[in-house]
Amino acid sequence: MLNLEQINYSTPYKRTIELITEYQSLKTEQMTTDHYIPDEKDLSILRLLQKDAKMSVRDISARINLSPTPTHERIKRMEKLGIIKEYTAVLDRKKVNKGMMVICMIALNVHNKKTAGKFIEEVGKLKEVVEFYNISGDFDFMLKILAPNMDDFHEFFVNKLSEIEGIGQTKSIFVMNSIKESSQIL
Repeated sequence: MLNLEQINYSTPYKRTIELITEYQSLKTEQMTTDHYIPDEKDLSILRLLQKDAKMSVRDISARINLSPTPTHERIKRMEKLGIIKEYTAVLDRKKVNKGMMVICMIALNVHNKKTAGKFIEEVGKLKEVVEFYNISGDFDFMLKILAPNMDDFHEFFVNKLSEIEGIGQTKSIFVMNSIKESSQIL
């Protein structure tokens, strides 16, 4: 970044230089805090990456009318700030033998930090659970579970999930058909 304080300017330009310096420090602060707000170019990059995470920087830059270097810098900054959490492949669950989807609602029998913490820790270890939410209402948690078939889900439910301490009530909802599944949030 250009250090304007090291350059000797005449008085008429002093206020302009001060404003430019202030702007640069604000931009630097914006780029290095957790409160970074993506601008329209960043949002365009994010939309493109959500549709195709394998898209090259060159292709992205052509689509958003920005040269490759600043496009790459924007992507790296959003990765560093955690806006882009990961790059992943979306699989057809039926083609990888995970055709049964179950939404399982769980209410704990005791509501304290220790019980909830242990439950969260144990459920987090279960590979069959692909999404896990703390919710409000009649139940405390909602799990999205994938299994090859009903027998495998039953085996999982009886021998793994229901063995976790603290479960008071469960309700399983068997998904008959997926109408919409998306990870695109923009």
